[in-house]
Amino acid sequence: MTRSVYVTGIDRGDGRQVVELGVMELLTRQVDRVGVFRPLVHDGPDRLFDLLRSRYRLSQEPSEVYGLDYHEATALQAERGTDELVSRLVDGFHRVAREYEVVLVLGTDFAATQLPDELSLNARLANEFGASVIAVVGGKDQSAESVRSEARNAHRAYEALGCDVLSVVVNRVAAEDRTAIAEGLVSQLPVPCYVLPDQPALAAPTVAQITQALGGEVLLGDDAGLARDALDFVFGGAMLPNFLGALTPGCMVVTPGDRADLVVGALAAHSAGTPPIAGVLLTLDERPAELVLTLASRLAPGTPVISVAGGSFPTATELFGLEGKLSAATPRKAETALGLFERHVDTADLLARMSVARSGRITPMMFEHELLEQARSSRRRVVLPEGSEERVLRAADVLLRRNVCDLTLLGDPDVIRKKAADLGIDLSAPSTQLIDTATSDLRRRFAERYAGLRAHKGVTVELAYDVVADVNYFGTLMVEEGLADGMVSGCVHSTAATIRPAFEIIKTKETASIVSSVFFMCLADRVLVYGDCAVNPDPDAEQLADIAVQAAATAARFGVEPRIAMLSYSTGTSGSGADVDKVREATKLVRTARPELRIEGPIQYDAAVEPSVAATKLPDSEVAGQATVLIFPDLNTGNNTYKAVQRSAGAVAVGPVLQGLRKPVNDLSRGALVQDIVNTVAITAIQAQDGTA
Repeated sequence: MTRSVYVTGIDRGDGRQVVELGVMELLTRQVDRVGVFRPLVHDGPDRLFDLLRSRYRLSQEPSEVYGLDYHEATALQAERGTDELVSRLVDGFHRVAREYEVVLVLGTDFAATQLPDELSLNARLANEFGASVIAVVGGKDQSAESVRSEARNAHRAYEALGCDVLSVVVNRVAAEDRTAIAEGLVSQLPVPCYVLPDQPALAAPTVAQITQALGGEVLLGDDAGLARDALDFVFGGAMLPNFLGALTPGCMVVTPGDRADLVVGALAAHSAGTPPIAGVLLTLDERPAELVLTLASRLAPGTPVISVAGGSFPTATELFGLEGKLSAATPRKAETALGLFERHVDTADLLARMSVARSGRITPMMFEHELLEQARSSRRRVVLPEGSEERVLRAADVLLRRNVCDLTLLGDPDVIRKKAADLGIDLSAPSTQLIDTATSDLRRRFAERYAGLRAHKGVTVELAYDVVADVNYFGTLMVEEGLADGMVSGCVHSTAATIRPAFEIIKTKETASIVSSVFFMCLADRVLVYGDCAVNPDPDAEQLADIAVQAAATAARFGVEPRIAMLSYSTGTSGSGADVDKVREATKLVRTARPELRIEGPIQYDAAVEPSVAATKLPDSEVAGQATVLIFPDLNTGNNTYKAVQRSAGAVAVGPVLQGLRKPVNDLSRGALVQDIVNTVAITAIQAQDGTA
């Protein structure tokens, strides 16, 4: 029977979307097909469902998700009674439940509806759906004692109405009260209670939302600038020196459009990072001269300058009434929300209480979720040598918002901060470190260390002093010296430039004869491991066997059950020749050294992954048709195959992940997307947790 989880509340304003997003994240880690059902919906766009559908690639159409709109429900209840209303909604729920392994039910929102006793209706629906309840209580602007009382009342109310209450989540409490509230509720509730502090960035509207709400016109700015959160509003009226002192990080400057001095001053402050602002809002429908706008665009490229028709007072009235919303158009808010949820909720315990059985296969989304969760479980520091690269900064933003790991970015700190400010990225967290390799106090220490390691090659300290200023050498030495746990590079550097320092400094571990690589190939319905597609041009039989053993260990470490296929153009005993014999010999070596591993070879690709072909060519094999680790005979074959599958099948290729080094260093494709970088950093952090590089 389909398992379902019903997220509901007791009143409006509880910020429940954070919890609904967090629960969806947990469910999609466990199962492939998660459905969504919202019993009652308001007219207009459903921002949360649009976010869930976009983020989790849901196939559901809105018509399949919704029971009734509130107007229909109110009329039906008035005319035919609550039983009829409930019956209609139960029918809608079961239409979804028949198609999905798990259903997330989004309870009613208590917002300006005409339904009597909405709490009881939610409780009855949860019972009729056979759903367990997560009750959410809002704590904004309430005392700690008041919040504790509300949480106890919420649990008591739903339990008294027969609900299976999984947990109570108290949201939006004052940060200074969070610990006291949480400790007080531990002994007062029979179920876990998780307490989330208020997060201003979630309530802050983005510049794009402000522009839309006020009917503004974008004079300057790009998409990244419009996505910034307006954390504060600073109204310009004072002279420039006093005005600059009032600016706060992430503020939206509001000033009459004829105050060119304040516009230029605010953007100059942003450019200098003292402080970075969200943008400038010009009132009274006044626009600066073109010369001023040209100067503004050069001072702070991408920073929004918006013009509105109203005066400062009516504009302020509207601004203070705006609140940020989670939506598909605000992906960074979603990352912030998930980071908040994961930081303050015992996700492993909650998932266990939901009793959702894990799917028998690993989907790409499940694989990616699991990477972040594993990395987060024991935080490590990863150094990113390409600190001023935009994709790296965007990936850093995701990693920091999700609390995945600590980061060190290499490069000129002023350049990095300015670039980050232009992208609306906050690098001020204590977990983030910026280092200029040219001026760092570590440079002399690293030069002496490198000279000692390479003395046999004639490297002096003076020569090493120049070498270690290179960001990849510097980052690698940080890993070797224990100042970082792993390194990820390659967005703008070649594979050779990334991994050569690792070969020279970190070197191979004792159990590995060579350094090799694998890609995690995330296909639509499974995750496969390809090796070696990036490092070794033509491994011999012994090296090929070592690659296979390492790849099996890497696969197992990341949740892919290893079934190894040693690929060739021939299957079984049907072919001969030096290339086939190499693969055959490598297979024998693995079987001798690691008899517990399931391995088949030589075998062709189709026989390795397609059961119908395997049934004909190798009917008695326990690997053929279901291989998960595919070892290519040479780099030419492996590199071309992974790229062909990536481009033709739309697979996500995570890697190359290096294996065999004493400490983790990983390379990126120069075409890596932001999510590729996030995944690779997470993998590196996991490798660093237990030395599985």
